[in-house]
Parts: sequence; C-alpha cells; structure tokens
Amino acid sequence: MESVVPGMTTLSVVVPMFNETAVIPALVTRLRPVLDALGVDYEVVAVDDGSRDDTVAVLFDHGRDWPQLRVVRLRRNSGHQAALTAGLHRAVGRWVVSLDADLQDPPEVIADMLRAAREDGVDVVYGVRADRSTDTVFKRNTARVYYWLMRRLVGADLPAQAGDFRLLSRDVIEVLRRLPERAPVYRLLVPSLGFPSAEVRYVRAARVAGQTKYPLRRMVALAWESTANFSAAPLRLATWLGMCSFLLCLGLIAFGMVAYVAGATIPGWTSMFVAVLLLSGVQLVCLGLLGDYVGRIYATVQNRPAFHVGFDSLDDVPRAATVGPIGDESRAPVVGARG
Repeated sequence: MESVVPGMTTLSVVVPMFNETAVIPALVTRLRPVLDALGVDYEVVAVDDGSRDDTVAVLFDHGRDWPQLRVVRLRRNSGHQAALTAGLHRAVGRWVVSLDADLQDPPEVIADMLRAAREDGVDVVYGVRADRSTDTVFKRNTARVYYWLMRRLVGADLPAQAGDFRLLSRDVIEVLRRLPERAPVYRLLVPSLGFPSAEVRYVRAARVAGQTKYPLRRMVALAWESTANFSAAPLRLATWLGMCSFLLCLGLIAFGMVAYVAGATIPGWTSMFVAVLLLSGVQLVCLGLLGDYVGRIYATVQNRPAFHVGFDSLDDVPRAATVGPIGDESRAPVVGARG
C-alpha cells in the first residue's frame, strides 16, 4: 500500500504493532477523527513487527476505507524499537508522531503536540505521563527507578515519565536517519541530540484490549539496552572496583608483613600471601584500565556527533525557529546574508 501523497505531507503518525488484532478497530475509531479534524494532509504508517495473528489483514481491511493508512511489514519480529525505526525512516511528514497501538497514550493529544511545535517553534514535543494510576504499582515503581537511573547516567535533559509518544520535526528525523545506531533507544537518543523541545502532559489510560508487549523480561532488556547504549558506567565500575581492591591488597600486604615480623606466620606463608595479593591487585587495576579504553572504543564506534549546528551566520540566514516562534520569519535576524 503506497502513501496517498507522493511527496512530503504535513503529518505522519507511526504506529508499531505486534499481534494487535484486537486493538486495531478501537485505534482506527479514535485516531482517524482526530487526524481528520486537524485539517492537514497526513499519513498513518502502521509497522507490523512480524505479527503472528491477523494484524496485517485487519490493517488492509481498514485501509480500503482509509487511504491515508500505510502498512509496512517487517519480515520477522525485530522488537518495538526496530519497528519504530522502520516507521520513522519511511515516514514522509514534516512532523512525525510515534504512537503505540494500545491507546494508553491518547491520540487526542496529537493536536496539542502539533500546536505546541508550531507555536513554540520547537523540534521535539514529548508526551509526558502526568498520571499513571492505571498502571500497576510494580510498573509505576520500576518506571520511576528506570527514569531516575537514566537521568543519572545520561543527564538531566531526559524528561521524566516520557516514553515513545512524541512529535519530531523533519530535521530531527533526518539526523536520526544518519546516526549509525543498530539498536536505538529513542527515549534517550532524542533528548541527547539537544533539539529545542516542549512537553505536553496527559493522563495515561488502561490498555483497551490485548496483552502488554512489555513484560518484566522486556523491561529489564530495555533498561540494559539503555544503559549499554548511552553509558560506559559498567566498564568504569571495573576500574573503581580494581582500584578499591588494589588499596585493600596493599592493606593486607602490610598486615602480612606485620604478622611476619611478629613471628605469627608459618614459613613461606608471607611470601605467597603478598605475591597473590600484589598480582591480584595489579590484574584488577589493569582490567579496569582495559575496560576504560574499551569504553572509549565503544563510544568511537557509535560515531555519534559531538554537536549539531543550528545555523552558521557565515553560510546562511538562521531559521526563525532558532530565534523566535515558528512561522514568524520576519523576526529572524538577517545575519551574514550574502547577495
């Protein structure tokens, strides 16, 4: 199924799906009126992540009456973030919204996101969960721990309680397309780019049908992917453990020498004790140093840009979005313009 608009549209909505047959009718019932009411041209990119039920067939059934609905099917189940990546890369909208199919994140908020992006002149609008009372106590507490840990590792720019419900501009999408990420975690990757952003708060609803696609094992896997992709802290931990162990070994060596002088040891014990401790301490320090250099290699292989230039007055005129509200180009200073 091809997009009804051959070029760029105003809005794309990317919806990753996996075994969501029971959810699709409710999703279409709520999403289509919201998008039609916006008064802009749009497309909905439904990405089937190798579903084993009738998800694709149901999508094509709805696509007959909804020409803006595109269906992108992956050859196998590749995971939520991979399906989201496929949708973001294939979306053609000037603005792109990512939305889960379970309707826990209300589609009605899309209008507020688009309005905030236009009025505030920002490139990213995060959907922030102001109320998660519909989630279980375990889910709320583990989410709180996750965001606290990620803010400690990644930085304070990470919005708390912001998942994958967000609006991105075409500039952000193009940067994401160029990044060599094999397993991106967008809830951390997008804030790390430093684009101007805003937040829209909403009440998280209960899943309308079907079962959650994020059980405990997937939440643990997401936490590890987030940590491994954005921090070398586990490798640095080896360095600190090595240094602490080395200092402890020095203390034990001093204890062994005191015991030897006091005659409280058997022949050969002191030399063996000191040799084992010394070698163990040196090995742990070397392991920590090796881990630090592996972390630097890891960061180099990721090849993430150290910065993003909004504009250069030597080359062009800054966009209005970088100095004022979007759409008000008259307020943009003409700096470095050349005839």
